[in-house]
Amino acid sequence: MNGAESLIRTLVAGEVDTCFSNPGTSEIHIVAALDRIPEMRCVLGLFEGVATGAADGYARMTGKPACTLLHLGPGLGNGLANLHNARRAEVPLINLVGQHATYHLHYDTPLTSDIETIASPCSKWTRTSSSVTQLSTDAAEAIATARTAPGQIATLIVPADVAWGEGAAIGPILAIPPAPMPNTVAVEHAAAMLRSGLRTAILLSGNALYGDGLAAAGHIANATGAKLLCPYPLTRQQRGVGTPTVDRVAYVLEQAVEQLKEFRQLILVGARAPVAYFAYPGKSSEFTAPECHTHTLANAGEDYVGALEALETALRPSNLSPTQEKTDRPALPEGEITLAGLAAVVGALLPENSIVVDESMTSGRGMMAATKGAPPHDWLGNTGGSIGIALPLAVGAAVACSDRRVLCLTADGSGMYTLQGLWTMAREGLKVTTVVFANRDYAVLKREFSYLGIGIPGARALGMFDIGRPDLDWVHLAKGMGVPGTRVTSLGGFAKALQEGFASGGPTLIEVPL
Repeated sequence: MNGAESLIRTLVAGEVDTCFSNPGTSEIHIVAALDRIPEMRCVLGLFEGVATGAADGYARMTGKPACTLLHLGPGLGNGLANLHNARRAEVPLINLVGQHATYHLHYDTPLTSDIETIASPCSKWTRTSSSVTQLSTDAAEAIATARTAPGQIATLIVPADVAWGEGAAIGPILAIPPAPMPNTVAVEHAAAMLRSGLRTAILLSGNALYGDGLAAAGHIANATGAKLLCPYPLTRQQRGVGTPTVDRVAYVLEQAVEQLKEFRQLILVGARAPVAYFAYPGKSSEFTAPECHTHTLANAGEDYVGALEALETALRPSNLSPTQEKTDRPALPEGEITLAGLAAVVGALLPENSIVVDESMTSGRGMMAATKGAPPHDWLGNTGGSIGIALPLAVGAAVACSDRRVLCLTADGSGMYTLQGLWTMAREGLKVTTVVFANRDYAVLKREFSYLGIGIPGARALGMFDIGRPDLDWVHLAKGMGVPGTRVTSLGGFAKALQEGFASGGPTLIEVPL
């Protein structure tokens, strides 16, 4: 058995069975090993940012890592933006990065680079395998690192001669350490806060936003009157009819301050205290009122579900029904396109058990409110602020959950960063309906310019925010990558296209000019 085969067989033994790839010459022996090991599914992306973003989406929906296969330092570098988002999402992910044969490095050929340094900002663990016999052991350690709570990125660099060398074996799979429970003092203090009668919010993150964690949080909120919140940069939230109501903290500073001003206590479960994405002259970066007391029930990497269940036990709530605001689905609107109307259409038609991938920061801000009364579904957001995540994230979610419909909400500007994701959707036959809000602007940047109090942008500044001249044609872009697309000009047309997309057996795209 050569090194490459021992690597892949070790990953499969450790339940890593999906590889999002964009390989090159230095990874050919790994490609050959993948060819011989059908237990590992291989999904090709035409850009490394698609592979890394897809691995993120896969991990969010399965709770386990996929691996990426990337070509040397430049290939890894191309994937860094969505690895940044994945690091912020705290998901498990393993990067396999090829390296020149060890004896070839001293020639300093054109693709030679410092791969470990490139990997370090987004990787919790980075290692270059030194020998054929060590490679599978390194792979087993990468799996354990990635799966250590709350979820981490491991990058394993594989020199070509280590990959093709003979005499390897499958590595021993390591035990995954359980997430530690918060100490009892933290639980008791949170219980005392909730008994105090002061207006309290609980800010949830990670697996506290779905499954048993969300159920326990709902019981606590129902028994105490606490408000459940999640950060704006959310990883995954379970929502819809029958699930506890959790409000997303607003992105805009003034809106978030208004949203949180009533709370005198804030309990954090795996989340950081909410602050503005950016600093603004003369404005505080903090969203909570100065008199608000913040307490951490569970730090990042601790057992969020266990912490909430322990808090629930400490409170001994008598009413265990999850809190759920009564919200009906909006009526299906007609007429000219408006942002409120588009949100109402999605709220009226969103299928049960669907997955919504949301990177529509400007045009889609009404979507979550309009879908509160929709059937149960999951919502995935942009966790790191690096745009171009929607299409790849949708690919990964659809690969992970092939029986579920994925709705991908993106803008034209951010979509152009990783539009190659459409090709992967077509190739894999993924059930993704992509909605492109074509405002032909980096609209959020126009807003940020006005918000900083530096006057009205001139022609040169506006030229850096305007992505028209020529206008992007998303219907033709999609068609060129094998995805049927349509452009709509009314709410009725949008509803029809959305229904057809949800009923299709593969990917579709809807362009909405704004």
